[in-house]
Amino acid sequence: MTTENKTMDICEIKAYLPHRYPLLLVDRVISFEENKSITAIKNVTVNEEFFNGHFPHKPVMPGVLMVEALAQTAALLSFKTMGVKPDENSVVYFVGIDNTRFKRPVGPGDQLKMDVEILRVSRGIWKYKATASVDGQVAVETELMCTIRNAADASKPAGQ
Repeated sequence: MTTENKTMDICEIKAYLPHRYPLLLVDRVISFEENKSITAIKNVTVNEEFFNGHFPHKPVMPGVLMVEALAQTAALLSFKTMGVKPDENSVVYFVGIDNTRFKRPVGPGDQLKMDVEILRVSRGIWKYKATASVDGQVAVETELMCTIRNAADASKPAGQ
């Protein structure tokens, strides 16, 4: 009986996500279960480009980037669930971001732990419950809806 590795290092993450510095926001996958959930981390360092302007006197990770990190984590779960690696023509788009609440700031030295759970998949639309926390304290919680498209079909409405 073989046990499949349920973690991903940065090299494997880069094989599944097209994002690169400064927008690759997942450093490691701690665990995942196809069709169910994933847990990943983002190590937040003072060297992040966004801290130069947000804010120089009190560095805070922008909320939209925390949501983006959760979306990248969700994309990894979707690709692993489908058992496919995206090609250069695959794109993942937001379809919706709902019920988002920011609970605490995230700054240099924090480790953002991202937990994403698939709620449903219907007509090519994936819906997830996503939470990011630092030291057990929720930083952001949200519901995300995304779709995976071929770049050539990207201008068509979602669900077609």
